Amino acid sequence: MAEQPDGLRSIQDFIRWGASRFNAAGLHFGHGTDNALDEAASLVLGALHLAPDLPASFRDCRLTLAERVRLAELIERRIAERIPAAYLIGRAWFAGLEFEIDEHVLIPRSPIAELVEVGFDPWIDAERVGRILDIGTGSGCIGIAAAVYLPDAEVDLVDISPQALRIAQRNLERYRLSDRVRVLESDLFAALGDRRYDVIVSNPPYVARAEFERLPPEYHREPSQALLAGEDGLEIVLRILDEAGRHLNAGGILVVEVGNAQPALEGRLPDLPFTWLEFERGGEGVFLLTHEQLLKAQPLIEEALYS
Repeated sequence: MAEQPDGLRSIQDFIRWGASRFNAAGLHFGHGTDNALDEAASLVLGALHLAPDLPASFRDCRLTLAERVRLAELIERRIAERIPAAYLIGRAWFAGLEFEIDEHVLIPRSPIAELVEVGFDPWIDAERVGRILDIGTGSGCIGIAAAVYLPDAEVDLVDISPQALRIAQRNLERYRLSDRVRVLESDLFAALGDRRYDVIVSNPPYVARAEFERLPPEYHREPSQALLAGEDGLEIVLRILDEAGRHLNAGGILVVEVGNAQPALEGRLPDLPFTWLEFERGGEGVFLLTHEQLLKAQPLIEEALYS
């Protein structure tokens, strides 16, 4: 049991103390927060089952002894074990929605959330989006959020990990979407047959091996299968590019996050007309290609994949 700190009584006391401890320990942040104060707030509020937008007046509320002991334990674990706050509380927020997570799935943090919130506007007319595919779905956050924001769309959540799909299944049941959303264990498109979609979206593995080995300990708490993608980070992305055109409807779009692998991808495919999306809340390395662009570029993609 963690030692109960003297003088800490309120929610704000523990947020301040946690932030100070995190800064002193030199922790890394990047799993939904980018600084010690936000990480501490996320951990404290989440552990108390309170929303991130809790009104400031409630932060002065006093905590019970059991709550104080619990928070002290979690703050100590964040430091000693380098576990991101989202894993410690078992929940994360994406596109304004709360998702259950564990260490079998990535912590939701993709900038694609902004695109989902506006129904993929202006890149496709939301009214014509009848079917969406989320490849490498993990917790299901992207596909489930898309189903919430596009209430007439059917969504397939695909992942190669059975453990991840169990989490995705629980999340779609939470939002009562089982009538429009299904989970499928599949290596990318392998189990989809000739099924076609209006939107294919993915946050696949895209970390190069050398980069993966240099990542801070917090990232090594996440499933390596969801991060590591060969020597240059392009192993999975090239496969998606190769197959996506055959699974898109005319006028459909492919949206993929490649993060720091963007320069490597542009180097391998310099003649592809990638549209690199910009986001108001930050984030980069997300490209968009249309069905027509993919079909036209198919010879180039095959050459890059098999060379």
